[in-house]
Amino acid sequence: MKILVTGGAGFIGSAVVRLAVSRGHAVVNLDALTYAACLANVTPVADNPLYAFEQADIRDRPALDSVFDAHQPDIVMHLAAESHVDRSIDGPRDFIETNISGTFNMLEAARKYWVERGKPDAFRFHHISTDEVFGSLPADPAMLFTEETPYDPRSPYSASKASSDHLVRAWNETYGLPVVLSNCSNNYGPYHFPEKLIPVVILNALAGKPLPIYGDGSNVRDWLYVEDHADALLLVAQKGQIGRSYNIGGENERTNLELVRTICQILDRLHPCTAGSYADLITFVTDRPGHDARYAIDPSRIREELGWRPSVTVEEGLERTVRWYLENEDWWRQLLARKGVGQRLGTDQKPAQ
Repeated sequence: MKILVTGGAGFIGSAVVRLAVSRGHAVVNLDALTYAACLANVTPVADNPLYAFEQADIRDRPALDSVFDAHQPDIVMHLAAESHVDRSIDGPRDFIETNISGTFNMLEAARKYWVERGKPDAFRFHHISTDEVFGSLPADPAMLFTEETPYDPRSPYSASKASSDHLVRAWNETYGLPVVLSNCSNNYGPYHFPEKLIPVVILNALAGKPLPIYGDGSNVRDWLYVEDHADALLLVAQKGQIGRSYNIGGENERTNLELVRTICQILDRLHPCTAGSYADLITFVTDRPGHDARYAIDPSRIREELGWRPSVTVEEGLERTVRWYLENEDWWRQLLARKGVGQRLGTDQKPAQ
């Protein structure tokens, strides 16, 4: 089949592109190539005849119509989004325009295409979202996000993703557009843009810089290896029930402090520093505004209905990730000069002009 992947030069999108092509699917990668995108992420498949690239912005409706007409996909996997919470605090407008208006454009372009081709039964629009739309959980380990958890977004980023989720459901209910949705926990792994916690810790450690941890490091996240996530997304896109949502989690809850200490232990073994431990670089910094205390996903539905589970523990996935960064300096080195990388973001709460 032919899959149109939006945001396919990003972190999760490129993992989907690489896996889909390796499984014999034709893939069209639609990406605007904004600051966090990198075509090197898809270098392993760039010369494959099953792969095609279209530089287009999901805020540009005519461009989307042209891509649909030219490539005629069987499935749309919509991953294009502004995704960094700290950046959403400093500049929420891009998140509203891309994540909400851009998703509206994608839905309308997909609906037009679907209707003009006689509403084919096989067509799917898969919207990929985040567990952050559900808000914050208490410390009780029995409390988990399910697909029925009420939405309670706390940041401009999560609010914009919650809005896009609601639009997708509305297009299914109102127009009959065949959609599936998924909400994932925190991803990590190869090709992770160096503004998120795990790549920041790895690269700061290698440079001998402080390893910043917000607050006291007690915030809990459920960590999902990106290649496991890509596998789950392709499964949902092909076999998920129309109109249904699926929570995709790693079943790997860790506090931020536990996570950083694990990375330091792996680096101490694989790439020892000249003296002491990388953990000596851990530095606690002022917490992020509105920092949610805990995210944790109940993945029962995708496990029971579609037979999916994560393949690696967080310790196994972190070891793979650290090794990848150690072996791919050419990839990450050139990204360090991009705007905002290496800077503390998310502290500017002045109103947008």
